Amino acid sequence: MFDPNDILYEDNHLLVVNKHAGDLVQPDPSGESALEDQIKAFIKRRDAKPGAVFLGVVHRIDRPVSGAVLFAKTSKALVRLNEMIREGRIRKTYWALTERTPDPESGELLHYILRDGRTNRSRAFDAPKGDAKQARLRYATLGVGTHYTLVEVELITGRHHQIRAQLSKIGCPIRGDLKYGAKRSLPGGGISLHSRRVEFEHPVRRSPVSVTAPVPAGDNLWAHFENP
Repeated sequence: MFDPNDILYEDNHLLVVNKHAGDLVQPDPSGESALEDQIKAFIKRRDAKPGAVFLGVVHRIDRPVSGAVLFAKTSKALVRLNEMIREGRIRKTYWALTERTPDPESGELLHYILRDGRTNRSRAFDAPKGDAKQARLRYATLGVGTHYTLVEVELITGRHHQIRAQLSKIGCPIRGDLKYGAKRSLPGGGISLHSRRVEFEHPVRRSPVSVTAPVPAGDNLWAHFENP
């Protein structure tokens, strides 16, 4: 069930929640309970709404990923936010714990991403290849530990498994991400990729919005890097 303590920001038009690793954002063929439906049910109870609750997913993140997810509570907000996504006007920043330190420690990555629907995996290539789509991100090393490195990533494009595939391509797989080369899994099947911050202009009020998601509780490694 959805925990209202996971709400990071809410007004009449928007909702940002801190997703737990392992939670589905939207329903899929598995039939498992999804965050979208849980939030709708919560809002219906809390606000005593007699009819259906509108909730549109704007900012999708993979199931094993944690952190900020943006929802629209009105159709007008959804249309405008989707337009902002297409135009690159929503800034999305992630934190990743990687098994190696990137070399160089900061920069921009450009690859070409090809998705394999059969394996639900993406491959990153250095040069254009077939139907592969260009993928770009900026990154900076924020901290280096004994076994893992904290890397901040800003997405420029939004491809399937983009951060996971690109960091793996440069030899820096994300902690717990067996699909992309990590040495071992994490309890619960999550990976150490966290949607740390979303920043954008409010679609109705036109004021700046910046929402930061605390790192997963109960993980001492995340806590070490967040509070060095």
